[in-house]
Amino acid sequence: MKRILLLTALALVLLLGIGLYANPFDTAGLVSAQEGVEVPFLEEWTGSGHNDSEAEAFRHWDEDDPQVVEVECAKCHSTPGYIEFLEAGEVTEAPPIGSTVECVACHNDVTLTKTSVVMPSGLELTDLGDESRCMECHQGRESSVSVNAAIEGLDVDTVSEDLGFRNIHYYAAAATKYGTLAKGGYEYEGKSYDGNFAHVSEYDTCIECHDMHTLELKVEECSVCHEGVASPEDLHDVRMAGSLVDYDGDGDIEEGVFYETQGLQEMLYQAMQAYAEEVAGTPVTYDSASYPYFFDDAGERYASWTPRLLKAAYNYQVSLKDPGEYAHGGKYIIQLLYDSIEDLNTAIAEPVDLSNAHRIDHGHFAGSEEAFRHWDEDDPQEVPGSCSKCHSAGGLPILLENGLPDSTSIAQPVSNGLQCSTCHNDLNTFSRYEIAEVEFPSGAMIDSGDPNMNLCMECHQGRESTVSVNEAIEASGAGDDEVSDALGFRNVHYFAAAATIFGNEVMGAYQYDGKEYVGRNEHIGAYDSCTECHSTHQLEVKFEECADCHGDMASQEELMTIRESGTDFDGDGDTDEGIAAEIETANEALYAAIQDYATNTIGTGIVYDPASYPYFFDEAGERYASWSPRLLKAAYNYQYAQKDPGAFAHNAPYVLQVLYDSIEDVGGDVSGMTRP
Repeated sequence: MKRILLLTALALVLLLGIGLYANPFDTAGLVSAQEGVEVPFLEEWTGSGHNDSEAEAFRHWDEDDPQVVEVECAKCHSTPGYIEFLEAGEVTEAPPIGSTVECVACHNDVTLTKTSVVMPSGLELTDLGDESRCMECHQGRESSVSVNAAIEGLDVDTVSEDLGFRNIHYYAAAATKYGTLAKGGYEYEGKSYDGNFAHVSEYDTCIECHDMHTLELKVEECSVCHEGVASPEDLHDVRMAGSLVDYDGDGDIEEGVFYETQGLQEMLYQAMQAYAEEVAGTPVTYDSASYPYFFDDAGERYASWTPRLLKAAYNYQVSLKDPGEYAHGGKYIIQLLYDSIEDLNTAIAEPVDLSNAHRIDHGHFAGSEEAFRHWDEDDPQEVPGSCSKCHSAGGLPILLENGLPDSTSIAQPVSNGLQCSTCHNDLNTFSRYEIAEVEFPSGAMIDSGDPNMNLCMECHQGRESTVSVNEAIEASGAGDDEVSDALGFRNVHYFAAAATIFGNEVMGAYQYDGKEYVGRNEHIGAYDSCTECHSTHQLEVKFEECADCHGDMASQEELMTIRESGTDFDGDGDTDEGIAAEIETANEALYAAIQDYATNTIGTGIVYDPASYPYFFDEAGERYASWSPRLLKAAYNYQYAQKDPGAFAHNAPYVLQVLYDSIEDVGGDVSGMTRP
């Protein structure tokens, strides 16, 4: 029945749309032509910006001869243009002026099944819903790609008469929202950027947040989560719980993200003006209401563009021409502004102070970082099931809500960091998911005694263990010093803090037969879990609170000076250095022993690079492929100690034990060392 009603309504809209073109200026005629027929949502649409027939968006070509909407503008500034684009993929004929964005533009047989949009960068966004209709026009007209094409081959700081300003155009909300997946802003080489800003499931598209006919924000629905929001202006004060850095460096981390972007805009404008005068040789001013926006001091079109200035000015305009950028994708805009300032700073005498400003959020909310952007280039663009529990916003909740084991993880959309709903099962009370016990890669089931810590442990446990390394070795059938093609490096993965804390109880590091290892590191009652020692959202260590027992702590780095034992574990004769330094020296000794063993026993030298997968390489820079069981165990433990930077605090005795045993097993010298 719903399908029949939908098709009937569509037929009516199409019929009325056809009638409209007989006199496209006469909205009243639309109704009178179909006397007695009520057009759905007509009143709402009539008063909207899409039907403002006096607006510049529809009157810009009134003085032209002939009076037509130019082909390159017609898709979004006329209904006939949009219809032709939908049907043919392009506009070939300039339509006459006079139409607005009418019913038939969005309600037709093409938009019924439309689910994708190609952005100006050439990147296609797929698996969309009805918001794809909106995104065809609210995407801008330029991108990183077009800016790079304009500046290609030009010296970055030399004025070129071949350059002119590139304008993103107005209300490019889709470009802001989808960030680096659309590349609507100018993205600097070597930098990574946030992707699609996912709000909450019920309010994550254009038409879930805006009334699709009036275009107004559904402000009253925002107040359910955002207390005190009664008008669109009140949204300027909104700031999510995970936004705990001072983006513009003004000392205020309570202000809304809207004001953070304002602060960075002012800083960028200051940097642009300094650069224009010092490097380009011609002062620049900006007028948001006057095309072409950038002018020299005589009020003429600015013509002294260098590639560096053009990139920055483009991003400045991107941030201003989407008035809702703070809500659509504020973190992406912050990154564009920050990077533009940083780039200009390299060329001006007095750089704009960025020392207190921040480009990205803390780890769980740092959507621009590799942990969340690793799959951007994949096809399909998704986080595979083997990674989705910890690297997508929705992976962990799916497992927890359905009581499923990790092995049932399924692929998830690429996400822009974790969301509130990743850990909180109720966004009104912000209660957290409660987990009775956690299964570790070794198969061990652990209840920390703290539900909050159990939640953290779901991801901060690593992905390998003594068990999986032994299984790989057994499957290869190789002897201790025998190279086997069946062996490859086993990577524990990053920040396996929980595995370190529980030591022998979960066997996260490789534990050698016949050796004894310590279990859980129980600190003291008040500071014996993840969230007791780390800020829940910032993730930073609460180092100030360590001072009660460990003396004044002025920074997190000073924690590395703490030691509770007079034993010289690493054998360097220094019993005053922090336990972190003991681990570091033991690590260095293990690396030297690994290299000696690889060269002299295996016959193939080995090199470690902590920043490049798969971490271990031969001397030609290729993936290391000459693994023996003995080498694999030692390399696994070396990586284990490297990838838990807080191991010295999480469980120093356990890490020192596995390092000592690894050095000893590959033939390294442990004569001066002491095993805890």
